[in-house]
Amino acid sequence: MRHMGLATAVSCALVVAAGMAHAGEGMWVPQQLPEIAGPLKKAGLKLNPSQLANLTGDPMAAVVSLGGCTASFVSPQGLVVTNHHCAYGAIQLNSTPEKNLMQDGFNAATQAQEVSAGPNARIYALDTIQDVTKQVKDAIASAPDALGRTNALETIEKQLVASCEREAGFRCRLYSFSGGNEYRLFRNLEIKDVRLVYAPPGSVGNYGGEVDNWMWPRHTGDFAFYRAYVGKDGRPAAYSTDNVPYQPKHHLQLADKPLRERDFVMVAGYPGRTARYALAEEFDETANWTYPTIGEHYKKLVALVQREGSRNPDIAVRYASTIRGWQNTMKNYDGQLAGFERIGAAEKKQAEEAAVLDWLRSEGAEGEAALAAHAKLVALDEAARTHRERDLVFGQLRSTGTLGAATQLYRFALERAKPDAQREQGYQERDRPTIEGAMRQMERRYVPAMDRELQAYWLREYLKLSDSQRVPALEKWLGGRDEKAIQAALDKLAKTRLGSTEQRVSLMGADKAAFEKSRDPAVQFAVAIMPTVLRLEQEGKARAGDALVARPVYLQAVADYKKSKGQFVYPDANSSLRITFGNVMGYTKTDGTKQVPFTRLEEVAAKATGEAPFNAPQPLLDAIAAKNYGGLADRKLKTVPVNFLSDLDITGGNSGSPVLDARGRLVGLAFDGNWESVSSNWVFDPAMTRMIAVDQRYMRWIMQEVFPAPQLLEEMGVPEKAGK
Repeated sequence: MRHMGLATAVSCALVVAAGMAHAGEGMWVPQQLPEIAGPLKKAGLKLNPSQLANLTGDPMAAVVSLGGCTASFVSPQGLVVTNHHCAYGAIQLNSTPEKNLMQDGFNAATQAQEVSAGPNARIYALDTIQDVTKQVKDAIASAPDALGRTNALETIEKQLVASCEREAGFRCRLYSFSGGNEYRLFRNLEIKDVRLVYAPPGSVGNYGGEVDNWMWPRHTGDFAFYRAYVGKDGRPAAYSTDNVPYQPKHHLQLADKPLRERDFVMVAGYPGRTARYALAEEFDETANWTYPTIGEHYKKLVALVQREGSRNPDIAVRYASTIRGWQNTMKNYDGQLAGFERIGAAEKKQAEEAAVLDWLRSEGAEGEAALAAHAKLVALDEAARTHRERDLVFGQLRSTGTLGAATQLYRFALERAKPDAQREQGYQERDRPTIEGAMRQMERRYVPAMDRELQAYWLREYLKLSDSQRVPALEKWLGGRDEKAIQAALDKLAKTRLGSTEQRVSLMGADKAAFEKSRDPAVQFAVAIMPTVLRLEQEGKARAGDALVARPVYLQAVADYKKSKGQFVYPDANSSLRITFGNVMGYTKTDGTKQVPFTRLEEVAAKATGEAPFNAPQPLLDAIAAKNYGGLADRKLKTVPVNFLSDLDITGGNSGSPVLDARGRLVGLAFDGNWESVSSNWVFDPAMTRMIAVDQRYMRWIMQEVFPAPQLLEEMGVPEKAGK
């Protein structure tokens, strides 16, 4: 088996027999694409597949990460397009009850009017990928025990990253593929000055809201624009009015040919996580406990914040992006659970795993190591489940508002007492700007009264835990097991000064002694629980150290089994750059209704009720009524297409990914999957899995006729009135 098109040949679960690959399923590493040139060409790609493997060429160099979403350069002046929901945090950060950009939209007429997307907003442009498998595996193998293996991995990772970041302006990250069979070091240009340029009103960018989320048919204008800025020397720099627009080497061109059903499309992006090679036991844990439990908590938290927000407009604005994140997650979980039941996912996972284990037993001595690795992973999963309730509640409590700030700041003080190379990851000097940015932007996402309610929620959840799940340090701090104790604790925490940005930032330089002498109640909480946090962290690292040995062995066996059956294997998503390809197509729902691949402009108006989330803006409704298509009507549809479906394989993190046509031109932005597809994170369902994208023609129509931005259309090279 070959190494994803890279120079070193290793035996791992990442490579594919090219003849077996097909459109739709699979999140391919770019270097792998020349190996599947046949299927790409068959699906309709006009470019040479090797062109896509060139990560610093056209079109791949235009694709960037936002650190949770994907985006792409679309002009020589650093203009970046992504989803509205990916920019929502920046939109919320710049909103107030009096000037609500989430509701009204934002349109900077000039570059001088563009506003900061926040101190922690980043654009990561991929520079190089280095195979470091041997260095990492050698470091792990030399460790004496399980905890030592995790520590060895962290040490070599910090060394590799430090060396990689020696040149200023770059951010590096080590990625593990197939459970540790391969390791690659990614180097990215880190652009730190990101500004909001354009976002349509929420009644366009979030049309349909949570009602339509994950649903088809869909009619959402889910797009927004950022701009990347750098210092006058062209190097990344913190926000400054002296900075200038970044000039990328490549940017995407908008498609000049209409997209139609069956046309080839591909997505380049940064999908977050899939678990298609997880153990059946890990799947059962997720389906039977994790998703239902967390989903239920989020539903209660959303109701809690919405109730308080209805009384206090400041809460409604400051917690808007938090609520939207909860809503998206809980609806996703509900969809996955429904999908698991529909396709019999548990039975499929169990049958697949049983087949692998049977095959390994038939291999005799050669299969023993993999069988032992499987047994070890099952045991580790069982051990991790022992205190799952404690870990969830305790983790949520200590990350809430001022308690979260105090805990992070105290940990930073503890780590700063060590040499930088020995600090815990996330608390090194390279992480200082991110920590400080979080402390500064908290003021736009915090209201003391709401923070108290969230603290109360998790303290009450803590009191519901059984004795075996309790945390002695938290018990001592709380001083009781009833509502009276909770109210006393809340009254005490209400006196914290960490609601002040100035106070939080000042503690960035405080040492361990200063924290331990502090009389601030939130700081005292952090000091009280930190020994427990550190102990639990070490226990988790020991389990992870055992998995570092077992998981690569078992996943290699899975790959070998699939190869023996003539099947292909691709890596689970891990937030690194991937490409997926396929064709524009509809599907048939479980009720037998056939779904066409495009939605139309007139359907937006038909759905409008005048009330959120279907409160389409009047200029949009007027333009539709007048059949003012602005030269963007599709000849076959006889109107402007809004959203479209394709059979591409995406997941969270792909939001904002450019959808490219056969020649690498931008035809839309990925923003969602259909309701029936969300279970594909675990078990891929080709019949039902569809990606939903906003059509670039609808984006242009909004920018021409509804919320005009002629300056941006001109910058992207769009003629004043597009032809058909």
